[in-house]
Amino acid sequence: MRFDTFLKSVVKIRHLELFGEISHAKMSPPYRLELAERMKEKAKQAKKAGVMALFYPNTEGETYLVLILRKTYKGVHSAQVGFPGGKYEKEDKDLMVTAIRETEEEVGVPKSKLEIIKTMSPLYIPPSNFMVHPYVAISKSVLKFIKQDDEVEAIIEVNIDSFLDDTNSITTRVPTSFGVEVDVPAFHLNGHIVWGATAMMLGEIKDLLKQVL
Repeated sequence: MRFDTFLKSVVKIRHLELFGEISHAKMSPPYRLELAERMKEKAKQAKKAGVMALFYPNTEGETYLVLILRKTYKGVHSAQVGFPGGKYEKEDKDLMVTAIRETEEEVGVPKSKLEIIKTMSPLYIPPSNFMVHPYVAISKSVLKFIKQDDEVEAIIEVNIDSFLDDTNSITTRVPTSFGVEVDVPAFHLNGHIVWGATAMMLGEIKDLLKQVL
């Protein structure tokens, strides 16, 4: 999709109601509801994070979305695909500032190039006890990404047509913290399997975009 076409339509999502759990449930691992229920009390003191779904034009004027592949480390989100973003710091005015700051730190996109379009539904992540607040943003200029080497393994640039293509919504088998493998809904994007919280947040974004594109 041409970015000029995308730009004319995407602003309409500002006026749309969020789908929240209706969208999240479509891409939710089967064990998530039970896990979230067990951690209901702990969730009240959850840490907070802000992440950014950033759409932009490439050099040919096509619309892309940037994701990141996280480094392998000792943690629940090791080597997973996610949005640029991270933990709220006390210096941050709010979680939107967190998402903007972390986007610059992780992929090198400065605040001056970002326009926030929509605040999406927050999502609780039981394994890490984080409440994640996603934001949809656009950049009207071609971007030159600079990855944060100590946290980001790779920058993944996804064509929006691939993201919106329902054939890229799949089911895949993944290991869990319970020591068993389960089938989960996922997106297959640029050769990467995107599942869990990121897929759930992407699901809501996709549902909104399909209302206006």
